[in-house]
Amino acid sequence: MPADDPDAVVTERDLETLAEQLGRTPRGVVGIAARCACGRPLVVRTAPRLENGTPFPTTFYLTHPGAVAAASTLEANGVMKEMSERLTEDEELAAAYRRAHEHYLAQREALGHVEEIDGISAGGMPTRVKCLHVLVGHALAAGPGVNPLGDEALERVRDVWRPDRCTC
Repeated sequence: MPADDPDAVVTERDLETLAEQLGRTPRGVVGIAARCACGRPLVVRTAPRLENGTPFPTTFYLTHPGAVAAASTLEANGVMKEMSERLTEDEELAAAYRRAHEHYLAQREALGHVEEIDGISAGGMPTRVKCLHVLVGHALAAGPGVNPLGDEALERVRDVWRPDRCTC
């Protein structure tokens, strides 16, 4: 997301919505990386180091309850294992996923360098899939074509949840 993107600005209302979505006070929010069709946050951009000093590798944090539930359903149905296996068999997919990992790292590095998490992205990238919430958050924040498995997860939940249709 460009630095001058007006959707990236975090308002007090956004912080209230995030607290409602998460059931707790949001931490380390530096921007709204993706919004619902109604304007509420879908994904927050999070600082690589939280206020208390804790390194935080999850730059794109999925917050929308409908999206979170949809990703959780995929995880419960074993999709992560299937995707991880495909990464070992499909060189083109593995290369695209590595590029997604590099994009994620660059986006986090733009917020600041944190030695403890240097080179570590999130969600299992670049060699496995361990969290679809991260991949969906990254896909929503970066847009189509950046994270192939995040894009695929979004396509798989399209009948239940989609970013272009408000379910807030």
